[in-house]
Amino acid sequence: MPLIDNINYPTDIKNLSRKDLKILSGEIRELIIKSVSITGGHLSSNLGVVELTIALHYVFNAPMDKLIWDVGHQTYTHKILTGRKNKMHTLRKKNGLSGFPNRKESPYDEFGAGHSSTSISAAFGISEGLKKSKSKNRAIAIIGDGAMTAGMAFEALNNAGNSQNDLLVILNDNDMSISKNVGAINNYLAKLLSGKFYGGFKSTGKALFSKATPILDLARKTEEHLKGMVIPGTLFEEFGFNYIGPIDGHDIDTLIDTLSNIKSLSGPQFLHVATKKGFGYKPAQDNPNKYHGISEFKPSNNSLKAGELKKTFTDIFSDWIMAQAGTNKKLCAITPAMSDGSGLTVFSKKYPSRFYDVGIAEQHALTFAAGLA
Repeated sequence: MPLIDNINYPTDIKNLSRKDLKILSGEIRELIIKSVSITGGHLSSNLGVVELTIALHYVFNAPMDKLIWDVGHQTYTHKILTGRKNKMHTLRKKNGLSGFPNRKESPYDEFGAGHSSTSISAAFGISEGLKKSKSKNRAIAIIGDGAMTAGMAFEALNNAGNSQNDLLVILNDNDMSISKNVGAINNYLAKLLSGKFYGGFKSTGKALFSKATPILDLARKTEEHLKGMVIPGTLFEEFGFNYIGPIDGHDIDTLIDTLSNIKSLSGPQFLHVATKKGFGYKPAQDNPNKYHGISEFKPSNNSLKAGELKKTFTDIFSDWIMAQAGTNKKLCAITPAMSDGSGLTVFSKKYPSRFYDVGIAEQHALTFAAGLA
């Protein structure tokens, strides 16, 4: 009998062996692929966070511990583990499961999201509420590398880093360029830096040198320099977070060990996790953008249905702006990290000097456009 048949809530995975958790991750991937092939949905992003989601529910105790998913389109594994496994075939259908977290749908969906880059602010607010109610539970924000480019995310980091709240921010980084930093050394360092010995030594050092500010400053600078030589987290340390990572987001053992260590730490923590979109399903892994948001498809031959090949509004807009750009040399295009979704891919390739991708920063995009005009 498949393991997934006996999994209805997070408590059901807590007694599974590491070996069984790895088997379960494969079974969950199969269910996600099967469900999305019927209903359509976000495939690549969900296949990339299966192990991370399992590890989070294995180590923490949702819904008492609060999981806040940025945007929320990557929560299919979360839904499967929190009582909605048998409704996955209704995903995004009328009276079916939402494709995003929905507070009315489940007590495990702590915070609804419509826009990206809101999770850290929400998690910090929730952590403050937990502190005021004297709760020992933790707020956890899971945010992607794209969403992390938004100003709001850094505003939240700046504010939260000045607190002593037990807040955990997890950066789900699926940018392939960081893969070179992921390996045995970084996994080892992540475990070391999230361990009790390092945390206790750091706290003891602060207590010993609290009255000797120059010595404490020197120790802090030395620590940051040494960590900066091997791990790319100095920026987040400057915000006031204890940076850990990057670690392999598809290694169940490393994820569980690191999260378990973090659970025993106090104050703001920042965990950098490297994942691959579409992981475990070659067509989506090879072409994650194509399988980002899709309609029904046939897993047997990986073919998208004919309906998806019809011309969309995005295609029509792409044709229109290309025609306009050919006659108006001053026409520029600005997008907040949505070149594909907004039909500007062709424009960006033909007119690179007139194309601006400003990241997920709509306020900046609009004001930049006003200045450019």
